[in-house]
Amino acid sequence: MKKSVIFTENAPKPIGPYNQAILVENPDKLLVISGQIPINPESGEIVKGDIRKQARQAIENLIAILEAAGATVDDVIKVTVYLRDIKDFEEFNEVYEEYFGHSKPARAVVEVSDLPKGVKIEIEAIAAFE
Repeated sequence: MKKSVIFTENAPKPIGPYNQAILVENPDKLLVISGQIPINPESGEIVKGDIRKQARQAIENLIAILEAAGATVDDVIKVTVYLRDIKDFEEFNEVYEEYFGHSKPARAVVEVSDLPKGVKIEIEAIAAFE
């Protein structure tokens, strides 16, 4: 089994003691992506605005990491979404469906009391590919 760190400048740098993602090859690949929050990777700033804007940026960050590992959204098998307010679920889900509506990975959405940097959303994912 080979384990590699995945890092891309096209997603935010980790803000703690973790990596953007870990890729496991045996011989197929399993990519475990750390939670992504709505940080603009170019400015390093939190994307301000409603849940739609923040969800879009968090998902774009996730996609940048998938691409850096040679994967796509279609390779995602599991997504976990953390929302500060479950009342944002419907609006979040509309944005999510734009990206994952055709592949429909397994998913959990949970409400949490707070998230890093006070954001409204954090998304983590697992992808499997050759």
